[in-house]
Amino acid sequence: MGTHFQTRIEGTCTKHRAAGKAAIKMYDKFGHILRIETMVNDVSFFRHYRKVEHRDGTSSMKQAPVQKTIYSLPVLAELCRAANRRYLEFISALDDPSDGLKNIRKIAQPVREAGRKYRGFNLLAAEYQQLFQIIARGEQHISGFTNRSLRKILLEKSSSQISRLLKRLRMHGLIKKIGCSYKYYLTKLDQTAVIAATKLHETLLVPTFMQATSR
Repeated sequence: MGTHFQTRIEGTCTKHRAAGKAAIKMYDKFGHILRIETMVNDVSFFRHYRKVEHRDGTSSMKQAPVQKTIYSLPVLAELCRAANRRYLEFISALDDPSDGLKNIRKIAQPVREAGRKYRGFNLLAAEYQQLFQIIARGEQHISGFTNRSLRKILLEKSSSQISRLLKRLRMHGLIKKIGCSYKYYLTKLDQTAVIAATKLHETLLVPTFMQATSR
């Protein structure tokens, strides 16, 4: 997983890779047309709800990898369109952080469910800023993220710690779970809040700190 940025004569391209099996890229044509594409090298990277034939001759409906057949093209096309749409919604929030500032205040407040209290998130805190920047990375928009995929990046956290973080994120409306799977996607609330917090950190906190330490 990772991101690659390249500038050519034709324009610039940003590509986000996920497990070497799928990627989403954004590039421009001579500065006139912006294009977003999701590419797949191994269609089994994606999963969908379909009929699965078992070795004993029975069958059942369940979440399973996409099959490499011509009949999977409509399903694959819809999955790629959904990835493009999520990424487009994310970058469309880059210009105007005003809604995000309101959301930052909202998600900083604790919430309650069934008598249990879930703490809010301070996006300017280093711990949470790292978490939100990780789940907002471009490759996470291709097929969502899971507890397992986050553990590969947040090496210092255990599975149970990440599960509790995911629960808090869900309770604050920052991520949503997909069907009966264990995959999650960012909500629009999370996207705008992360962008606003990152801009505050880069344009206000970091320059102010550098000025103070240089005196």
